[in-house]
Amino acid sequence: MDQSIAKMADRITGILGGKPPEVWLYGSVVLDDFRPGWSDIDLLVLTNGQITPGQAGALLTLRQEMTQEEPENRYYRAFEGIIAEKAEYLSGSFTRLVYWGTSGQRITDSYAQDAFSAFELAKYGRCVCGDGDRSIFTAPTAEEMAEAVRRHYDAIRRCAVRTNGSLYACGWLLDIARCIYTLRHGGVISKTGAGVWALREHIFEEEEPLRKALAVRREPMAYRDRDDVKQWLKGLGPTVQRYADALEKELGKTAF
Repeated sequence: MDQSIAKMADRITGILGGKPPEVWLYGSVVLDDFRPGWSDIDLLVLTNGQITPGQAGALLTLRQEMTQEEPENRYYRAFEGIIAEKAEYLSGSFTRLVYWGTSGQRITDSYAQDAFSAFELAKYGRCVCGDGDRSIFTAPTAEEMAEAVRRHYDAIRRCAVRTNGSLYACGWLLDIARCIYTLRHGGVISKTGAGVWALREHIFEEEEPLRKALAVRREPMAYRDRDDVKQWLKGLGPTVQRYADALEKELGKTAF
């Protein structure tokens, strides 16, 4: 993975030209929780000048191009994040940036970073290219983190009533555990770490679903083609909602 990250940084630098950009990693990679077959490689690229239309076009499909060049490499398609001018990122106002996401990519002039990512960058961000100083990032306040948890809770109630056979379905349980950890401790922990913490602290009455979710998280490639696992995942919606009940109670205790 480290070699793939270095190659990606080199290709981005080559397209931009001039002084190397700052390439920051955050998320599961810096939290020592990257799981092939599940995790993304979250990155933030900060350029030294505005991105031209030509550069944006070249960067847009870079992930796919590198995957075509090395079909056996499973990491290039996992990169997600934005490429933006540093001054614009710090001001929150963009002329042009390149966004890479799970469902695709786009050139846009707007981006809103979630509080969890902002916290990870401020506390754990790792610069792998350029002269990066982590002090440029400001950690969200406790109130902002709590509001991010509330928004995530709303998404769970709205989107996780029914689940499908995707491995990511059991990720809702880990996300809920992570949200409760954040409310209690004011920080961010990895998804695997959150699941382990929740079991140790007996956060949920039903613990077996969380144990299964942790097993899948730890070895996703071993579970993705199992029919019994797919059937379990398809029927997980009610369990997710019961876990969300625990998060709702925790939110009720939060006085912000």
